[in-house]
Amino acid sequence: QVQLVESGGGLVQAGGSLRLSCVASGRTFSSYGWFRQAPAKEREFVAAINWSGGSTDYADSVKGRFTISRNNAKNTVYLQMNSLKPEDTAVYYCATDSTFSSLRVVAGTWSRSWGQGTQVTVSS
Repeated sequence: QVQLVESGGGLVQAGGSLRLSCVASGRTFSSYGWFRQAPAKEREFVAAINWSGGSTDYADSVKGRFTISRNNAKNTVYLQMNSLKPEDTAVYYCATDSTFSSLRVVAGTWSRSWGQGTQVTVSS
């Protein structure tokens, strides 16, 4: 089965940057997304990318600050996070699903697979 492993999280000051990576192994679907879950909050959509990287989608809260990309040769999806804010503090999860549009839905389809998450903490 598909395995997704996130990395790159850590502690950063407000205004700083982090680059998250999601490495996929096993059989995966073509579309990927990033989600996050802050303490005491529900998991929310952050960004999605289709198989070619030609189509991307972002939550309004991160648009202009975050960039999702992928390197298919490395089976890796990235989330470049710039101008980080304390409200970006959350556990960030990588996910894959059967369609690009399904990544907009947190619950996804029954094909949804999740990584274990990586903690991002932004200090003020």
